[in-house]
Amino acid sequence: MGAGKTSIGRRLAQRLGLPFVDADAEIEAAARSTIEEIFLRHGEAAFRDGERRVIARLLEDPPHVLATGGGAFMDPATRAHLREYAVTVWLRADLELMLERVARRNNRPLLKAGDPRAVLERLIAERYPVYAEADVTVDSLEGPPDITVERVLAALAEREAAPRRQASP
Repeated sequence: MGAGKTSIGRRLAQRLGLPFVDADAEIEAAARSTIEEIFLRHGEAAFRDGERRVIARLLEDPPHVLATGGGAFMDPATRAHLREYAVTVWLRADLELMLERVARRNNRPLLKAGDPRAVLERLIAERYPVYAEADVTVDSLEGPPDITVERVLAALAEREAAPRRQASP
């Protein structure tokens, strides 16, 4: 939340000449409801179930840049599916930057459950160790999004150029 997944993802897709897909927008289209409404009416567990199914479907599509919601990678089945069919990028952001960015919008259900700073601190503690399993980690910093896009492109190129480990006989 507030790391820049959609903003960076759109620009990255453009630079790579690929379509951009926002999983949250796809979930809303499939449910014919906003994420906030899904949380209110059905709860987080129902949202996560729909999110899992939508992401699995999206991963069957031709190559594209997919921005997933902050909790998607926390689901073991979704994480395994992403590992199998995608290169995952964690846009790591610090607490202060995320707070500044999320303050711009009030449609984040998880932040309505208490003090945004406390909620984000809890999410960082829970999620960052799992996010660290991503294929690539890039710090999302204050400043023009194109700088972060360049850093993502460089990290992806570095990953691609790295020698592959051979399987044991």
